[in-house]
Amino acid sequence: MPVGRIKQELKKKSSIEKAKILQGFFKTAPGEYGHGDVFIGVSVPCIREISKKYRQIDLKSALKLLKSKIHEERLLALIILVLKFNESEAAGKKKIYEIYLKSTKFINNWDLVDLTAPNIVGKFLADKNKKILYNLAKSDSLWERRIAIVATLNFIRNNNFSDTLKITKLLLSDRQDLIHKACGWMLREVAKRQKSLVVNFLSINHKKMPRVMLRYAIERFPRNEREKYLLKAAKPS
Repeated sequence: MPVGRIKQELKKKSSIEKAKILQGFFKTAPGEYGHGDVFIGVSVPCIREISKKYRQIDLKSALKLLKSKIHEERLLALIILVLKFNESEAAGKKKIYEIYLKSTKFINNWDLVDLTAPNIVGKFLADKNKKILYNLAKSDSLWERRIAIVATLNFIRNNNFSDTLKITKLLLSDRQDLIHKACGWMLREVAKRQKSLVVNFLSINHKKMPRVMLRYAIERFPRNEREKYLLKAAKPS
């Protein structure tokens, strides 16, 4: 019922030219992190508008969309889950959180993670045990590891920084550039609120950090401080 209608609506908003750009931007060629992902060329603002229209679809329909091979359909499903999460009582939030974590193989590009992990996983775990994030940080899945660190953005927004620092430390030796960037981004967000914590973290770990992680972390530091860290930095990444 609504799933077919939603797919048709997305298709009407699609663009072949935009799809080609997105296929390259999200690294979908063989050997790249997004290999096999299929784009039809629908903008995020447009997807957000459609999500508001169909936010009342049931979870079964949302999950059907999430299992689609088409990137924009998966993103739409996830944004709908965020909307439903925000509107749900405790039991509903728990259900959506559980669906999310059981569906990580479909949350398989960085935008899908970044737009939703803080708003579902992070929000749900805000006042709960965070052990699941540490398990995800050790996963073989790039995307589960990214969920682990990016979910902590919700904690950062509420001035809780310890899990971000601990999970970043776990991921210091990760081989994936997308994890380096995510960790650096989270450190930068912490530094906006309590720079001294990040300075202390860097004093212990900056020589072990991939260079791109360090660059992201210190992006808002004064130039002379950035140069000091980069001179002492470890390997490029």
